Amino acid sequence: MRTTIVMLSVDEVHRLEHSLPAALAQPDAEVLVVDNACTDVTAALAGAAGAQVLSLPDRLSYAAAINAGLRAVGIARGPRAQGATVSHDAAGHTGAVLLLNADCVLAPGFLAAAGPRLAEPGVGSVAPRLLRATGMEEADRLAVLDTAGMTIDRRRKNGLVGHGAPAEAYARAGEAFGPDGACALYRRAALDVVAVEGEALDESMALWASDADLAWRVRLAGWRCVYEPAATAWHVRFYSPSARAALPPDHRALQFRNRLLMLAKNTTWADLRGDLHRVLGYEVLALGHALLRERTLLPAYRDALALLPATRRRRAAGAAARRVRPPFGLRPSG
Repeated sequence: MRTTIVMLSVDEVHRLEHSLPAALAQPDAEVLVVDNACTDVTAALAGAAGAQVLSLPDRLSYAAAINAGLRAVGIARGPRAQGATVSHDAAGHTGAVLLLNADCVLAPGFLAAAGPRLAEPGVGSVAPRLLRATGMEEADRLAVLDTAGMTIDRRRKNGLVGHGAPAEAYARAGEAFGPDGACALYRRAALDVVAVEGEALDESMALWASDADLAWRVRLAGWRCVYEPAATAWHVRFYSPSARAALPPDHRALQFRNRLLMLAKNTTWADLRGDLHRVLGYEVLALGHALLRERTLLPAYRDALALLPATRRRRAAGAAARRVRPPFGLRPSG
């Protein structure tokens, strides 16, 4: 299955120097670097290395920039960002797409391990084994697991599987809820099915939890996700449970808001059967936390309410793709 790797750079040439060669070294793959109005030499570096380059004239959100990259390679087609230019021929068809952060370095044989799993019947995505790193050099790699995929638990809260566990944990392949957005392999058909108005990622969410929302919608459409530990990469994570306290308040509020939008968009009463007490209990605790300990989260409720009409329109537009009840709480065994 031919794979296109879509990498986003936001003035991250210092990271691409390490992650781009590892991506280009994957057999039977092409690489598209999305230059998100960078002020560094991202485009020159990527072009000289042999990657395709999508140059965006204006800085976009993470979700909008990735969507522009997907449309450039013929996935979830819609209007391309005005003024964007693509070097080489990035308009061909592809069977699979790997969404890859610039701060994530693929191990040799990554796609050789992940690709066959994606080709299995009913599999729409593959979650790789991500290991933690503090920087882009080999010496910065830790013997600690970053994640073995993503889960959405029965409270409808998204989280990382195995974050902080020893590197040798989660050594067996299994089923996951979805892949973490830092390194997520998707079947092209799955992204096409769930895209709404040319958006695979919900651009109203901008960044945090947009990957969980995508994984949820792919699950609703009837596709499975498999975790493949032989597909390994090293990731320098910016946002995680272990680093949340150091994150700026506006980022924490955005994640908090987006979880509410994800819930409003994807949950049905049938889905809530048996879990309503868990969901309501968690929301009461979350509100109490915001009121008593982290009042900077309170504007997230106002912002979510303001975006609710647009979220309902997206929900209605994506209703035709909904097929099944996702397996909430699913995670690979450790």
